[in-house]
Amino acid sequence: MAPSKTSRTAQVPIPREIKVLVAAAFIIAIGFGIIAPVLPQYAQSFNASATAVSAVVSAFGLTRLLFAPFSGRITSRFGETPAYMTGVLIVAASMFLIAFSQEYWQLLTFRALGGIGSTLFTVSAMAFLARKAPPSIRGRVSGAYASAFLIGNIAGPVVGSVLAVFGYRVPFLIYGTALVAAAGLVFVLLRDSRLADRGKPDVRPEMRVAEAWEHTSYRAALTSFFANGWATFGVRNSLTPLLAATAFAGTGFWLDGPQIAGAALSLFALGNIAAVTFSSRLSDAHGRKPLIIIGLLVAAAGTAFIGWMDNAWVFLALCVLSGSGTGLLNAPQQAAIADLVGQDRKAGPVMSTAQMASDLGAISGPLIAGLVVDAAGFGWAFMLTGGILAVGAISWAFAAETNLPVTPGGPRTGALPAVNRPKLPAPDGHRPDAG
Repeated sequence: MAPSKTSRTAQVPIPREIKVLVAAAFIIAIGFGIIAPVLPQYAQSFNASATAVSAVVSAFGLTRLLFAPFSGRITSRFGETPAYMTGVLIVAASMFLIAFSQEYWQLLTFRALGGIGSTLFTVSAMAFLARKAPPSIRGRVSGAYASAFLIGNIAGPVVGSVLAVFGYRVPFLIYGTALVAAAGLVFVLLRDSRLADRGKPDVRPEMRVAEAWEHTSYRAALTSFFANGWATFGVRNSLTPLLAATAFAGTGFWLDGPQIAGAALSLFALGNIAAVTFSSRLSDAHGRKPLIIIGLLVAAAGTAFIGWMDNAWVFLALCVLSGSGTGLLNAPQQAAIADLVGQDRKAGPVMSTAQMASDLGAISGPLIAGLVVDAAGFGWAFMLTGGILAVGAISWAFAAETNLPVTPGGPRTGALPAVNRPKLPAPDGHRPDAG
């Protein structure tokens, strides 16, 4: 009996270089998880309103957005590994500065500084994964990288909530130290790879954003990246901890204040990792599009009702549900862009534009949702966020699948051809995405 598509892709090992980046991502994620439930309350300690608290989250996304085009060029020019380490160390410096902030404007400025380093290491990591991942396991590689962040995010918020009793500044010092450790790990363990890349100039042509834009799947990916940025990196980190800490304080629930905020973020991450463990492999064997659409719809359903809940158990259950939806879509949408670029093209600009879409959502989401909270309450803010996720699902419904088989009956491993090249029907009879 011939092995199934899933078993064939499972036999391909993940390269050692990618495993190093996954380990570094885990270290970074623990630190990020530690500060996530603390940051909004730290900002509130400077007498900031809900909108001002959201601005701290949005400032991080704003500088990521503004610096993203430069990060793509830097990555293409100097290489993924040097760009990655530089970005991580910039974020580390911003964490130490945040820990010693004395006024709200300092907190806002230093958090914005961290966004510059964040986009640099994020874009370089995306380009590194696209170049090094074997085509037949792109989904599995994206899932492993995402899982490292998610596992760290499960433990991080719980640790951060506990550390809050020592003051709001301690978690930022710990996160800065974790980032320095992650940069050191990459510097030591990827030394051979870095020297090899330096000795062999990268002569691959660069894929232009205009070329990628002609694919319907790339335009859909930008929409879903925006929606995910709005919901996951914006509203979840800025408003969910505030909702948890205020709506359920003094209710007699066994968790109170910062503890339930940390539990909400950890359960969101738990739902994420439960879904990503199988969605990444399924997307390699059966395509990216179905999982992305289902994930967006599940996340939309879970998010839309969070703000209306007055029962802590139902609130936490919806956090798991919305996290599961996000886990279903994260790895497939990342792999979809890698499908478009392939291994024989430089991915910096295309990846940085996708990151810009996510950052635009992370900027506008907390600001707009924060205004809605101040004017009408948490319920309508989360309902709006669910609607944004649903729009992302609609955009993918009209997009083409990116993970096309390259041999009759074989695993889905091929990158889509550039749209300015002649297009031939795929072996299964489907024409590659022509935009």
